[in-house]
Amino acid sequence: MKIFKRYLFFIIALVLLGIVFIFNVSMGIKAVSTLTYSLKEMAMVLPPIFILLGLLDVWISKEKMMKYVGEGSGIKGIIIVFIIGSVAAGPLYAAFPVAAVLMKKGAKFSNVLIFIGAWSTTKIPMFLFEMSSMGAKFAITRLLIDIPGIIIIAYAIYFMISKKERERIYRLDAKNPDTI
Repeated sequence: MKIFKRYLFFIIALVLLGIVFIFNVSMGIKAVSTLTYSLKEMAMVLPPIFILLGLLDVWISKEKMMKYVGEGSGIKGIIIVFIIGSVAAGPLYAAFPVAAVLMKKGAKFSNVLIFIGAWSTTKIPMFLFEMSSMGAKFAITRLLIDIPGIIIIAYAIYFMISKKERERIYRLDAKNPDTI
């Protein structure tokens, strides 16, 4: 029963895919094609991310991580997580395991949120693409708006979530890495 609960969403998705096939074969084939493409993309992105996470976990001590991006890190921590998020490669779903490792190592919750925001918004390749296709004025303006926006949103979430709730989130991550 526990396994059934764990994979309930997957089972429902398979049943819905089967129903699509029954009523519209071409749409079902297109859905399977899209699914196959997405799985291949994930298979190419996630293994290197997990290898890097393993190295990060071994190479950087919890004390060092807390010093640079933990509770007392201040602006230095914000800059570090912005840089890490901006130079990182891969789609947004790859940022969440990295965020979990940051949390495990004692990163401040607002810095974890800033990291996710930077990963999704301020990537260097995206900035360079915008410079070449939309012009420097657009790219720089968007970046200058996004940076304070990410910080404001991260701190708004940080202060909206009680300290007790933040502690609960960190405990969930420590007990079971699959929860976050």
